[in-house]
Formats: sequence, C-alpha cells, structure tokens
Amino acid sequence: MSPILVKTIQLFMSLSILIILHELGHFIPAKLFKTRVEKFFLFFDVKYALFKKKIGETVYGIGWLPLGGYVKISGMIDESMDKEQMALPPQPWEFRSKPAWQRLIIMLGGVTVNLLLGYFIYIMILFVWGKQEIKADAFPNGFSVATELQQYGFSDGDQILEVNGTEPDNILDVNRLMVVRGLESITVRHNNGQTEMISLPDSLGTYLYKSGATQPFVPRVYSVVDSLNPGSPAVDAGLQPGDKILSLNGTSALYWDEFKNTVKSSEGAPMEMIYERNGANDTISIASKDNALGIYVDFDFDRTKIIDRQYTLGEAIPAGISYGYWTLRDYVSSLKFLFTKKGATEIGGFGTIAKLFPSTWDWQGFWMSTALISIILAFMNILPIPALDGGHVMFLLYEIISGRKPSEKFLEYAQIIGFFILIALLLYANGNDIYRAIFE
Repeated sequence: MSPILVKTIQLFMSLSILIILHELGHFIPAKLFKTRVEKFFLFFDVKYALFKKKIGETVYGIGWLPLGGYVKISGMIDESMDKEQMALPPQPWEFRSKPAWQRLIIMLGGVTVNLLLGYFIYIMILFVWGKQEIKADAFPNGFSVATELQQYGFSDGDQILEVNGTEPDNILDVNRLMVVRGLESITVRHNNGQTEMISLPDSLGTYLYKSGATQPFVPRVYSVVDSLNPGSPAVDAGLQPGDKILSLNGTSALYWDEFKNTVKSSEGAPMEMIYERNGANDTISIASKDNALGIYVDFDFDRTKIIDRQYTLGEAIPAGISYGYWTLRDYVSSLKFLFTKKGATEIGGFGTIAKLFPSTWDWQGFWMSTALISIILAFMNILPIPALDGGHVMFLLYEIISGRKPSEKFLEYAQIIGFFILIALLLYANGNDIYRAIFE
C-alpha cells in the first residue's frame, strides 16, 4: 500500500476519533444539564449528509466535508447561525436559558476531553510498549556541531554527557530541548578528553531557529558508502557500497560532516578522493554536481546501547501525565516561532498533519501521533477566538465576572468574524502545504 495512502487513512481515522470524542465532551454535560442537542455530526453536512439518523431528539450523522464536526445545541449562537431559533422566546431546554456556570462547563467539555485523552493515550503507550532510551555512549564518535554553536565552545566530535546537569533519557532529544524548550547548560567531552560544562543563553533557541539550525547536533558517522544515486558522479567514478572514504583533496573526510563540508567548498571543481575498499586504498578524481556526489551513508548507531524501559500501570500513569504536560508545554513554547518570517512559512494544514503519521502501519506510531494532535486540538480550541470553544468561554467568563451577558447581536457578529478568521487560517495553512508540494 502506498505510504501516502497509509498516512491518509491514519489521518482520517485519528481525526474521526478525536472529533467524536471532542463533541461528546460537549454533548454529555449538555444532556446532564437537560439541554437539548439537535445534531451530533462527524464532519460538516453542508447541504446534505452522507448518513443521518434521528434517535430521540438528536440527529446523528456523518457529513461530507471533513473539516471537523459539531453538536448543534438548542439556543446557542454557533456555526449553524440559526437566527430563526434565536428570534423566538428562550425555552427551558435551551443553552441560553441555563446558568452561566453550566454553559461554561458545556463549552469546556470538548477541550477537557481532548487534553485528558492525550494524557491517557501517552499513559497506555508507556504501559503497552514502554519507552526506548538512547544513552550518549550509543554514539562513540560524538556529534558534528552546527557552525552556529561553535562560537559557544562546542566542536565537532563532542560527546554529550549531561543536559542541565542530568543525563537525558534519549540523547537524540537534545536538539528539540535546545531549540524549543531552551537549556541552561550542556556538559560535553571534547576530542582531547577534556570535559566542559557550557552555559547557554536564553535566546539560543530562537537564534538557532531563525538561522535554520534546528538540528545543531548530528550523530557523527564514518563516510562509508551505504548506497549511491544512479547516474551520479560517484557512480561514474566507480565507487561502490561499502567503500570507506578517507580524504578529499588531502583533507580528512573520514567523517560525514567533514566530507560534506569539503564537497560544498569545492564548488564543483575536481577533487582527489582517497578511499578504502577491501582493506586496500585507492585514489580517484571526482567532481560534485549541485554540491553533491550522490553518496548516501548509514546513520545507524550502536543499538546495544538502547534500553527498552518497561512500565507497570502505576509507573505509566505519572510518566504519561508528565510526557503529556511537556508535550503541551513544548508545543506552546514553539508557537513563538510563528511570529518570525521563517515560522509563518512553515504553518501547515492537513498535509503537514498527515506527515506526523508513520508511512507503514504501526499502532504505536499511530497512537503517538493521535495523542499529540489531541493535545494540540485542546490548546487551539481554547484560544479566545470567536467561533472556537475558547471564544465562547471568553464571553462566558466576562458574563460571570461582570454580571452582564453580551447581547445576542454582538455574539452573532463575533461568531461571523471568528468564522472568517478560521477560514483564512485554514486556507493559508493548506495553501502552504500545496506550495511546498509543488515547489519544494
């Protein structure tokens, strides 16, 4: 099955689960407070529905437009914009007739479900599959270091020992922690054997992001050919998988970062390459094409250093809650990048979301992505934008604090403005996906 199809199926399956449970978060408290729910739909039923059935006072159905879902609650100004109903006198079963605290609980229900669901999924992932921990000694050659970090005292070949004074569970998390969360210090062992704790500025994450150095530490691997691009300069020069590149133009190319730097600086001029094959060295002349030779290396590491940590249910609960908390916090922290020129171009829609899922069916990967999306949906929905749950919550809090309810006409206009804001964001985000698919 095509990887694109696999990702698409997972995306629809995940969003369907999250939408239904989100709407249940509104539906259940509404019913508990004896508020009439007229519709419960997965996806939007603009003009017509793929399926619908009335049970009791509620019509349940599936719409054709997969941009979300909704529950239509009687006496509420929402995306249905039912002006006729709102023009009639309030009825006891309507949303507008209920106390403000009950309306607040109804509106917070969807966000609460999404947040708790994300935490619950992380708990169950740890309980069922556990977690892989990758220690620093899995990379005996250390890391190649981005130029942007070298000014602080880092150098190629550094081995990372501690992050903020403790050894990380997964050494590969250091890039995300540095860029998104921000780190106070990293302790490294340099090539000369000297250990040094390097202090980091608070602004480093933003600096790295704007510089494009979002992966400042890359595991350092040998320049051993794993595969070759057909028709590339490397194939024409006679290189084969398994060849170990030693130098280019008399400069060490033993490590992949050294190799790439020399190829880039050659600007397409012929280079003298020394490589090793079957224990014997040979020399060839080779020139890059578009700063590349068509060589791919294996970024594998010492898998004996992977620790498969298993959790009991009692251990998984606090660990899953902690994982969910930091996932939410890191996501919120990363939003500061949206207000940069680079960040604005990286906003994505459904195509970007689909990339979160594995290209082959993997239940652990599916649930990890679903938990992340659930937490993101919880945060995005609570933003104080009219037409989102957070917009309704904002007006309800104003009513509770001031004792004055905003007029229905004001709420109607706010809903319309919020709706157009959301449509604009949706078009922009998915437009970015289309642009990247065509031009990148």
